Amino acid sequence: MADENITASKAEAPESPGMVKLLIAMPEFGPLILLLVMLVVFTSINPAFMSLTNISNALTFTVELGLIALAMTLLMTSGEFDLSVGSVFGFTPVVMWTLFNTGTMPLFPAFVLAILVALGIGMFSGIFVTRLNIPSFLVTLGMLLVVRGSALWLTSGFPQRTWNAGEQWLAELLVGDFYLGGLRIYMSLIWFILIAVIFHLLLNKSRFGNWIQATGGNAGAARNRGVPIKRVKLILFMLCSAMAGLAGVISSIRVSAANPNSGMGYELEVIAMVVIGGTVLTGGRGTIIGTVLGVLILRLMRNGIVLIGVPGLAYNIFIGAIILGMMALHAALERRHNEGV
Repeated sequence: MADENITASKAEAPESPGMVKLLIAMPEFGPLILLLVMLVVFTSINPAFMSLTNISNALTFTVELGLIALAMTLLMTSGEFDLSVGSVFGFTPVVMWTLFNTGTMPLFPAFVLAILVALGIGMFSGIFVTRLNIPSFLVTLGMLLVVRGSALWLTSGFPQRTWNAGEQWLAELLVGDFYLGGLRIYMSLIWFILIAVIFHLLLNKSRFGNWIQATGGNAGAARNRGVPIKRVKLILFMLCSAMAGLAGVISSIRVSAANPNSGMGYELEVIAMVVIGGTVLTGGRGTIIGTVLGVLILRLMRNGIVLIGVPGLAYNIFIGAIILGMMALHAALERRHNEGV
């Protein structure tokens, strides 16, 4: 009799989801599989894809866009996004190098002032969104034009030279390089990894991270629970602009020029990286790990299709196909999760 009761209780107990199902349900699962498949395919077609030289070259530019994508992840998790990051990417180094090249101030103070300008741009966007209740799409679209126009006006459309920086310690700190075996590593990669870890902990292990997710998930409920929604969004707009400015400065040092036209189209590519990584476009759920995978997918995709002989102009076709495929996958996983499957 006792055995029958035990058997009955076991039958009535709900089955706990297996590790495989839990893994598949994770938003990072799809991007991880896509990245692994991509690496295998490109390497099988052209083994040079996994060479140390190619990996080093691919990572160099990857982290610059990646820095913006990390901050964009937090902003999109809160339910907003910023279309002006590409313009800020181009404008911030223009401000810094104009101040330095004209002898107005040394490099480090010029860097600090330029980042403060980027923060101001983000603050302006955040105030319009939170105080005037204007959609972030319209606000940041207008800011995109204002900032890009300012960069072109300030430089008369000509790039600012950066090679006078010489052996400035700031340039070495941001873009200095060293070799790990045969792999050339830039300091920008170290900064990217460090910031990714900080943002991951911030989003998942802190009260502010809970505020971010609550703001994007259900703003009304979050407000009733005392979450300072307007302050959270304002901080994230400022952080997003600051990271775009930092990425632009790093890029200008690396290529020895601050081009007022640089960063055009970056805003859409950054959003694609975040979405492919598994962050929900409407807010409420974000993943820094997924964004890192999304960054690697898109940047290595550009590198790989060139190495295997596909015309570089076809890159956008691949991006569009990946976005559509990943959105379909995320939607299917979300539906299965909601249904308890």
